Amino acid sequence: MKAHLPNHPTQLYLIRHGEVEERYHRVFGGSQIDMGLSPAGRAQGEAVERWLDGVGLDAVYMSPMRRVRETVEPLLRRTGMDPVVLPDLREVDFGGWTGLRWEEVQEKFGVSAFDWLEVLDGSGIPGGESAAALVARVGPCLLRILEENPHRRVAVACHGGVIRVILAMLLGQRLANMAHFHIEYGSVTVVERQPEKKHAVEIELLNFCPLRDGRRV
Repeated sequence: MKAHLPNHPTQLYLIRHGEVEERYHRVFGGSQIDMGLSPAGRAQGEAVERWLDGVGLDAVYMSPMRRVRETVEPLLRRTGMDPVVLPDLREVDFGGWTGLRWEEVQEKFGVSAFDWLEVLDGSGIPGGESAAALVARVGPCLLRILEENPHRRVAVACHGGVIRVILAMLLGQRLANMAHFHIEYGSVTVVERQPEKKHAVEIELLNFCPLRDGRRV
């Protein structure tokens, strides 16, 4: 199907940044710690670029955070595209959990780190963002991307939490339900939306990791 025709869906390539520096593994960094990538994370960024070769992207939108910039550098270098940086695509503000390791969250707050989406969707993290606050800031970004790119292929490079927020909004689901979707470092999730159809949203590819899973077939 030829791109840009009226019957061609808008395709969102949701890219999670690569693996972060080792000292931040299993740490809630969120939007308050602007960490870089590990060597493995840089390799993931290169693999994402190779996998996207031939897709024919029309635009790139991205979070301003360092780990995202480093992930998409290979893609931008190859394509020569100028990304649209949207500050509200930054990662979740984890408030009082920021800088804590997963086990420390359990010790200090009596909450499993694995339940973080449910916490955001419920009582919230002390001093952090709630699900409602996330939707309030990420929602306008998603709306802008969709309105500016009908029938086009668009890369959106951001964070695991933000990708889950985008999926929740597109699918009309609670954020807590997105715990069923694993979004790994250096992964690509492809969502198609037919702009003229209110509920025509399909997940074409979920959590595909080019470095691990191979090249496009």
